[in-house]
Amino acid sequence: MVNGKIIKVCGMREAENIQSLEALGCIDMIGFIFYPQSPRFVYELPSYLPAHSQRVGVFVNEDKQVITTYADRFGLNYVQLHSNESPEYCHSLSTHGIKIIKAFSISNIQDLENVCNYEEVCDYFLFDTKCKQHGGSGSQFDWNILHTYNGKTSFLLSGGIDINSIQQLKRFKHPRLAGYDINSRFELEPGKKDTKCIQEFLHKLEII
Repeated sequence: MVNGKIIKVCGMREAENIQSLEALGCIDMIGFIFYPQSPRFVYELPSYLPAHSQRVGVFVNEDKQVITTYADRFGLNYVQLHSNESPEYCHSLSTHGIKIIKAFSISNIQDLENVCNYEEVCDYFLFDTKCKQHGGSGSQFDWNILHTYNGKTSFLLSGGIDINSIQQLKRFKHPRLAGYDINSRFELEPGKKDTKCIQEFLHKLEII
């Protein structure tokens, strides 16, 4: 974590790409998507997994046994739940020693109404743009909506963040903002990140 903000890069699966990104030295979390309908679905174990960055597995309405199997196989530090998983479901995973990031799809203030029910069972929230494909839309929602969030759980900001978002990110302030999640806007192709572009982004954001 640099300057108090977590940097999470999601949707990776190629060993060399993972290694070159981690070599930047300031990526706190690297996400792997285990949702078969995603173009970034991880269909095989990469020959290199993050040695320093935290490993995050992304799931959509998945069976608990499947999640725990992936968690063991990939050595996941966090599980990110990206659909309508209940607070009880989150709690049942946390009892297995799994840290939870619960994602919420946001398009209006009403989409934050249910968030408070997850306060005691999640380590972080992630606020993303509402879309049909459960994330990775490349679109940004109105971050001003988040000023109505007054919960205790820190959150990651996601959804359409790119190299042109720097000034807007610097202006956006919230006491529970833990960091930023970036994905599709920094890709050469689905599942393969542009490391140089990410490095430039982090430099302009004054992270490196």
